[in-house]
Amino acid sequence: MVDKRSSLALVGVATILLGGCSFSSDSLWPMLSGESPSGERASASAASAAPGKVEIKPSASERSAQATMSSAPLGAQPPKLGSTNFSVQPPQPGKATGTFVGNKVVQLRDDLARLQSSITQHNGNLQTVRKTTRTNATAYHARVAGIRSRLQVGTTPGNPALVNEWNQAQLQLEAINNDIGQMNALANRVAADAAMSAYLLESTRAAFGLSGAVDEDHRQLAILEDDVNRTVVLIDRLLTELSDDIRRQSTYVGNERGDLNTLALAIKNGEFFGSSLASRSYGATAVGGSDRTGLSGNRSSVGSLAGRRPLVVIRFDRPNVNYQQALYTAVSRALERRPNASFDLIAVTPLKGSTAKVAIDSSKARRNAQAVLRALTDMGLPPSRVALSATTSADASGNEVRLFVR
Repeated sequence: MVDKRSSLALVGVATILLGGCSFSSDSLWPMLSGESPSGERASASAASAAPGKVEIKPSASERSAQATMSSAPLGAQPPKLGSTNFSVQPPQPGKATGTFVGNKVVQLRDDLARLQSSITQHNGNLQTVRKTTRTNATAYHARVAGIRSRLQVGTTPGNPALVNEWNQAQLQLEAINNDIGQMNALANRVAADAAMSAYLLESTRAAFGLSGAVDEDHRQLAILEDDVNRTVVLIDRLLTELSDDIRRQSTYVGNERGDLNTLALAIKNGEFFGSSLASRSYGATAVGGSDRTGLSGNRSSVGSLAGRRPLVVIRFDRPNVNYQQALYTAVSRALERRPNASFDLIAVTPLKGSTAKVAIDSSKARRNAQAVLRALTDMGLPPSRVALSATTSADASGNEVRLFVR
């Protein structure tokens, strides 16, 4: 999270310097750090980034951007389920008159009683599945909170204990998803009863037009119509609340799956990231004309470096470069200020050595870019928000992957 002091500066371009590499030319990455509350700029020595750290630098687009949302709170609770207990009011009894219409009233009253018995059963099933869902959600959040707490205090990469806890959390989330399946099945049964209640109401109203009725028949029909109307309203409320529960829980489970993927990456690296980037990005902004399935070096709108400020630069000058935490921080901050932002991920190869060496370096840079894209996907960023490309650059000291906000 960004502390109070650094949040006063608008976030722009961040550079990840890994493997002890030096800065490239200042014309490409001008050195600026966050301003102090008094408005004084940090000294040049403070702006010198240590290996593996993220440096904040403002760009023109970020200076005009407004913070439109905040990070999703860690340990957020699941959405509340409905709490209504849908109890039916039995139909009022009546005496048989012996007429044809009177017999029809008795039949309709029995149909209503059977319908209400079905609704009572549905209500019991709903209360049961709600209780189960709350229990599963509580257990899931407790386990995830334990994993995050362990990551925050520090642990080893790929800790087997945390891997086991993550597997259990995934099973618990699937249990919540199964609860949603039960709600869907229940909603289908309630919808069938809703159709039956509508038919029963129409039949009751139509009975007023039947001949051979006495005044008592019409009096009991009026009472029965009121009873059916109350049941129709109750069923409609039940169906509406069920639909709301299903919608909220489905969205919640989808978001938690993204957070679990991000948590898996954090466990793999043994360091805490945060919530899924999907919770900070709205919509899937299409990247027009880009090749999302592979790297393309001839897309001038994507692969060009001229006049562009990178959000992140990852230098692959050694094996197993640890860039995930800094990458997550930079992208997360960018999405806080521009939730609909899309990104250009460019594999950069230096123009040094023979043609064969440049070709080999280009292949390595492409593989590195693919790995960075997988990391972004694991963090929750939709792949459709990232355009991949490749290019060469004379100012690159080695294989690099640069990320731009577009």
